[in-house]
Amino acid sequence: MLTHPYSAPPGDLRLRHLSQLSREFPSQKTAASRIVSLKTWMQLPKGTEYYFSDLHGEHRGFLRMLKSASGTIRDKIETIFSSALSREQRDELAQLIYEPEFVLRHMQQAGGLDENRYHLLITRLIQVFKAVSAKYTRSMARRMIPEDFRGGIDELCYLDEDESRLKYHYSVIRAILETGIAGAFITSLCDAIRKLCVSRLHIIGDIYDRGAHPDLIMDELIAFPEVSLLWGNHDIFWLGAALGNPALIAGVVRQGISYNTFDLLEDGYGINLRPLSAFADAAYRGDPCLPYRPKDSFNVNLFDTVEPELGARMHKAMAVIQFKLEGQLLARRPEFMMGERDLLSRVDFARGTVRVGDADYPLKDSHFPTVDPKDPLALTPGEEELMKALTASFRHGSRLQRHMRFFITHGSLSLKHNGQLMYHGCVPMDEEGAFARVELDGQTLSGAGLFGYIDRRVRRAYYAEYDSPEQIRERDFLWYLWCGPASPIFGKNRMATFERMLIEDKQTHKEVMNPYYRHVEGEAACRKILAEFGLDPDRGHIVNGHVPVKLKRGESPVKGGGRLFMIDGGISKAYQGTTGIGGYTLIYNSHSFALAQHPAWDNLDEGLFDSPVLQVVEDLPARQTVAETDAGQAMARQIEDLEELIGAYRRGEIPEPEGSPGAQDVFDPGFPHLSTKEENKEETA
Repeated sequence: MLTHPYSAPPGDLRLRHLSQLSREFPSQKTAASRIVSLKTWMQLPKGTEYYFSDLHGEHRGFLRMLKSASGTIRDKIETIFSSALSREQRDELAQLIYEPEFVLRHMQQAGGLDENRYHLLITRLIQVFKAVSAKYTRSMARRMIPEDFRGGIDELCYLDEDESRLKYHYSVIRAILETGIAGAFITSLCDAIRKLCVSRLHIIGDIYDRGAHPDLIMDELIAFPEVSLLWGNHDIFWLGAALGNPALIAGVVRQGISYNTFDLLEDGYGINLRPLSAFADAAYRGDPCLPYRPKDSFNVNLFDTVEPELGARMHKAMAVIQFKLEGQLLARRPEFMMGERDLLSRVDFARGTVRVGDADYPLKDSHFPTVDPKDPLALTPGEEELMKALTASFRHGSRLQRHMRFFITHGSLSLKHNGQLMYHGCVPMDEEGAFARVELDGQTLSGAGLFGYIDRRVRRAYYAEYDSPEQIRERDFLWYLWCGPASPIFGKNRMATFERMLIEDKQTHKEVMNPYYRHVEGEAACRKILAEFGLDPDRGHIVNGHVPVKLKRGESPVKGGGRLFMIDGGISKAYQGTTGIGGYTLIYNSHSFALAQHPAWDNLDEGLFDSPVLQVVEDLPARQTVAETDAGQAMARQIEDLEELIGAYRRGEIPEPEGSPGAQDVFDPGFPHLSTKEENKEETA
């Protein structure tokens, strides 16, 4: 009979730890089985990690990159079929894996889908599946297959190819064809291939901004088994708005209108813009609002279309409110030392000018009927009511709040993983290349210490009681992270929103980058940063985003003598004219580091698309195994604990219960990176 596990005396910490471990492994057999399982898995090749940055709401571009595994799938096809299939056939197979439903429908319409064609496609896909599943145990690979077809795919993949087995292999495919499920079977097989190609996703900040649907990107990431998020300034922008910061709410709504993302605001996140449209129409009727016209070329709204004239009035209404609320925030937070950024208080309403620095500049628009020149930062009663309505929408939007919770539970300001350092913006530096010293809360902070301090304050903003003094203080700090000169995720001296919108002189639009971006062109600064964060400067790398790499101007994403990868390459359409490409993905597999250079897509609605250009930027000295990863080190520690547990059982220090369960499946470690979509959903609910 199984009895309750033994509890060690409270004074013996080591024995107490082993007694807790005995609850999970209540016999020598179960502990030994786990050891065999761990040691076996540690010898597998390291899984492939993918690094994306600055998605900026471009959900279609991101999904294409993800579906193609940034060229890895095409690379496998070339390896397997380069001498067996023509280039056209290899192209077709790659497109089938990326977009199975679209390609099958296209083949059907062209009259090219008979039983022989289905048989060929299934046979070729099985070969690709076997190649990409080589890094996994059989039970791990099975978990990636939809349950309905798990048995059939498993049978086709793991058969000895003698004559009798080949007949059986043929009969399995024959049964699939005769029952009319070949299309669904192929789709499931393609889905499994794509999942097996990506062990972990790292998103290096800025999921949000000007693109149509960051909400759909977040849905995809939440459903993905293993994801790390690094916070970008645009993500903090949205987090602060979701936590009720009025200035950030006004900024998010204004920017959404500016880039014509009404579908995201209203349909995606349920933000009620009707009070805004009524207020703006009344307050600015007859005003052409020319500087505020939404950029309708960026996004096309399918559900919430707004006339450009009304959109311009809504944009102006929110811009004025944003400038007022930011001025109020700066007045109550003198510690930010950003008082000069309250430009609304520097407007000469009689002359129609604004003072920036030591000069006065004419405004492109000086009609502000809701601004009292004697008290320019005061909200009118109508503006106050509007902000109450918008705040309620942000606070009570369940989908938005779920996405922001995922940012907190899966995100951080910086991350060390498998010897690599990731962050979005910069490690602030001074002109001489030393880490900039920042005064916050009476502390002088720099480098890794600054990152740790900021990370803690972001979490306090999320978990503090809503509208408490602590939460108001911390959510105001989120505004500083969005645009403050010492913010590591902003990395500029100022955000010139007011100037770009209302001043013609482009000299006032300039935002000066932190000296960091100049210093990391050299290897010494990168090695210094790696050491500061506790990583090996000889083997580690920095993965950075935030600043688009202008390939058209000859810039390279590889900096610092190969120690830093800058992978913001222009996924956002706004940057593709400058960068000349559709973005970069960094791929870290068991053999090498490689950069995937994605083409700029003219029409992301098309089903077929080009594969990226892969370039290996660093070969590893030898093929890496799981044992050399962070997970492998954790496994090694668990093996030590389990060996001690077995010794404690044998010495009688911990009783081994009678009737204890037998060993588990040796080749099924069941580690978190294999968690199912349903488990992931429960975790983030």
